Amino acid sequence: MGTLTRSLKIGIIGFGPFAQFLAKTMIKQGHLISATSRSDHSGHDGIHFYRDMEEFMGLEHDVIMICTSIMSVTEVVKSIPFHCLKKPTLFADVLSVKEHPKQLLLQEVPEDSDLVCTHPMFGPESGKNGWKDLNFMYEKVRVRDEALCSSFLSIFESEGCKMLEMSCEVHDRLAAGSQFVTHTIGRILSEMQISNTPIDTKGFEKLVQLKESTVNDSFDLYSGLFIHNRFAKQTLKNLEGALERVKGSLEARMIKEDGHK
Repeated sequence: MGTLTRSLKIGIIGFGPFAQFLAKTMIKQGHLISATSRSDHSGHDGIHFYRDMEEFMGLEHDVIMICTSIMSVTEVVKSIPFHCLKKPTLFADVLSVKEHPKQLLLQEVPEDSDLVCTHPMFGPESGKNGWKDLNFMYEKVRVRDEALCSSFLSIFESEGCKMLEMSCEVHDRLAAGSQFVTHTIGRILSEMQISNTPIDTKGFEKLVQLKESTVNDSFDLYSGLFIHNRFAKQTLKNLEGALERVKGSLEARMIKEDGHK
């Protein structure tokens, strides 16, 4: 891929906290950023904000990033006025699930525009001190303009991200066993209302940190990780089964100990 070669005109659809976090680095790199969103972000530094989607889509972007929530992406993408595009454009999504947006974009985005599905596997908290050595997954779904795609991916590569090229299917299978498990354990700990005590071990302190970082993310994100990742349902069953087996082992040991009395 090489280093960053040129300044890009990047449009962002959905300008929530994650999009704002990505845009900050893109602006620092010298890219021109415009955005459109349901909420008004017209006062945001360094970006040109458009309330009107048709006006936004007619701006001749090099890249348009889809930064909506997982749960709203279908509605948003289906409402995009693609007829306003003045030239073929690279569309990129940054959602935490990958097969769902891939199928949606293949279905909706005009054939002459390119597609790359990505997942920057970090956020405003984990990436606040830079992106060096943080994972960035991508799949070139439909790429004919290799130079443009490379320039876009170089935004992340030039910041030191660990670039991971893999299929959306492999990503979702792996993420169900890692990201979804992490969020689920965090949600369970939150339901248990665990909190620090005067006798915390280092392990327990990490569990409290996990709980707090997980509930900082919206339930919208968490439910999206479950509903739109076809591997997550089995992961949840595996978690339930594992808890039952652990419980069974404890109960069997208790019965054995009682028998020795």
